Amino acid sequence: MDKVGVYAVPVSVVCILLFCLARKVPVFDAFTEGARQGLKTTISILPTLVGLITGVTMLQASGALDLMANALAPLMRAVGLPPTVAPLVLMKPVSGSGSTAVLTQILQQCGADSFAGRVAAVLAGSTETVFYCIAVYYGSVQVRKTRHTLPAALFGDLTACIVAPLAIHFLFYR
Repeated sequence: MDKVGVYAVPVSVVCILLFCLARKVPVFDAFTEGARQGLKTTISILPTLVGLITGVTMLQASGALDLMANALAPLMRAVGLPPTVAPLVLMKPVSGSGSTAVLTQILQQCGADSFAGRVAAVLAGSTETVFYCIAVYYGSVQVRKTRHTLPAALFGDLTACIVAPLAIHFLFYR
């Protein structure tokens, strides 16, 4: 099975090149134009990303994340979430790398096979970096009014927070 992974990218590149040649697409010109557009998009969303990363760093360094997690602990217990996953619930909508660091801390502290570790793993896989995605995707096309995107995405994360402990309890502890 490891052999398939080694050849997947080179085979994909060769297939794309053959397809382009069959369609008489100027491959190098198309590549450079795509790279040019990618750089323009990157530059246009850079200020948003810098602001988001700065905010996440300040949230973690100031201890505000821990304060909010402690404040949410009673509500989390009522929903069935272990209070130790509160920092993950708060961090995941904002930062993927920050939430991965929080997940690692939870797994080291509680263990991967613990209830909290399993719930944290499910939450990490079933929730989205809402604010990051909105900033990047809407920012890249200069959309200012996100309408229902934020409430719908946060409702999806809330649903995951409710279903994750139920699923873990049902699958592992019944």
